[in-house]
Amino acid sequence: MQDGGEVLFLDGVGEVAVTIGRNGLSARPLHPELISSCWSSITLQPKLDSKINFSDVYAIEMLDKGRICGPWNTKTAIQGKKNIEMHRFVVHGITRRRKHPSPWVPCEYIFGHKDLKICKDWFQHLISCINNESGRPKNLMVFVHPLCGKGRGVSNWETVYPLFARAKIKTKVIVTERAGHAYDTLSSLSDIELKAFDGVVAVGGDGLFNEILNGILSSRHKVSYPPTPEGFGYVGSSDNCEEQTRNWVNFSKPTPDSGNAVFLGNPSKCDDQEPLLSTSHPTELEIPSNSTKEPCIGDQDNPVSFPNDWFRLGIIPSGSTDAIVLSTTGERDPVTSALLIILGRKVSLDIAQVVRWKTSPTAEVLPTVRYAASFAGYGFYGEVIRESEKYRWMGPARYDFSGTMVFLKHRSYGAKVAFLDTPYTHSLTASAQDDITGAQPLQSRWKKPRKIICRTNCFVCKEASTSGQNPEDVADNSRTICENQKWVWSEGHFLSVGAAVISCRNERAPDGLVADAHLSDGFLHLLLIRDCPLPLYLWHLTQFTKKGSDPLSFKFVEHHKTQAFTFISSHDESVWNLDGEMFQACEVSVQACRGLVNFFASGPEL
Repeated sequence: MQDGGEVLFLDGVGEVAVTIGRNGLSARPLHPELISSCWSSITLQPKLDSKINFSDVYAIEMLDKGRICGPWNTKTAIQGKKNIEMHRFVVHGITRRRKHPSPWVPCEYIFGHKDLKICKDWFQHLISCINNESGRPKNLMVFVHPLCGKGRGVSNWETVYPLFARAKIKTKVIVTERAGHAYDTLSSLSDIELKAFDGVVAVGGDGLFNEILNGILSSRHKVSYPPTPEGFGYVGSSDNCEEQTRNWVNFSKPTPDSGNAVFLGNPSKCDDQEPLLSTSHPTELEIPSNSTKEPCIGDQDNPVSFPNDWFRLGIIPSGSTDAIVLSTTGERDPVTSALLIILGRKVSLDIAQVVRWKTSPTAEVLPTVRYAASFAGYGFYGEVIRESEKYRWMGPARYDFSGTMVFLKHRSYGAKVAFLDTPYTHSLTASAQDDITGAQPLQSRWKKPRKIICRTNCFVCKEASTSGQNPEDVADNSRTICENQKWVWSEGHFLSVGAAVISCRNERAPDGLVADAHLSDGFLHLLLIRDCPLPLYLWHLTQFTKKGSDPLSFKFVEHHKTQAFTFISSHDESVWNLDGEMFQACEVSVQACRGLVNFFASGPEL
């Protein structure tokens, strides 16, 4: 084999001069005049004069001796020279569909030679080149939700599993049997057991991913509680960061107030909205007997903590909305997501840390922590999830039905919200004296900034990740936001209170809840929807269904870009919706944890 070029046969093309460069493989046809012009239009292969990048190759395989098809045209067909028997190997890569360029699809290049040794030499050399590609997973834990999205979880995994097998990625597959199965499995793993995997993949919806996220972070994310405004102070003075940093989150010891009563889902039912119910049922994973100790205690020398550079989470979309996948890849396609995982593509994701101080106004103060990857909402959004529990028999259609029922009730909720104003915070909101029933879009006293949409290689996220913070500051970003705090209060009756961590795109809302929300800029988008006439609220909601519209520009809508906020309700009126999971709380504090986890994606390609 010669790196300078060797003649091989390429299926469908004929003789090609093959060369290997630092980053890829090139195959130049020796007889391009024989190639039919229709060849490139009926295959999934890119142009042959372009390089096959190693970063786009997910597997190399030796094939049995067989036929290689030469270039198809009328002359070769008449002469019977179309097929040649020879030894073969195949390069599995990715490409784009021409009519729909967003999804990734597998493609293959079958090379052949009459000499078996030459084929084996090329195969071994290409394998070594692919193995040099950094960041690709070798061992994954996979949770498959059998009932999500009308049973798509199992069928989607059966579709993409051959890709993982071809790429020689080991997978420990666990089909969830009950609500909380994934959470219990992951929270019970020791650090040594977790380090055996390069990541965890959810074959399901946003609810299953939320369960995995909380199971992973429950005892491994050591960070202070979110900052709170002066006078709120369950953790101590809000301007005393050193005191806050001593109040570490501890998930490993359940409390009477953090058990099943927190989540209102039915544990005997199971779909893509899985409540995080802690149970004593054994997991399917073979865990050594010494793992009954509290998680991570035995791995003091090198414990697993977040954020880190090596562990990643992923989703094979199979749920009802799949907002996380759509916001991170721009495509709700199981094969695209599988290929992103196999090739080790990675983006950092902000995660919302939600600390519940009280479940009801009269309850004891007992902090409980949960995490959300996409959205945390109270009022309308919480009631839709709670109402949908009554109609599980309807499948995914229950969300549309429940949403209509909750909308027609048109209930508002009294609350106080304090958000942290920072030099980077911008607020687009009507002043308290404005008529919030006005139908015209808000004319802000500041010039509305141009929307910068988060895309692949987003410079906003890159700038945030290279802002000069050291790893300790990233791990405990409350140190940063404790400096020069300024809290802004908003009080009244709200139809909903929500915080978007990412854009939350879905098929019903093509731009998401906040079109310009970024994956890892360290900010939440706080949305306060004040009480307003029902027709105006309907107008506001319908704007989400229109691409390019601005549903946040009404006078009864407050939009604040912030790093943290605190919510207080004087009545036990509604529940919180965390990525589709119900969370009972009347007093919560929420902060954005910048780049807390790594996700198998390359950024939305819109």
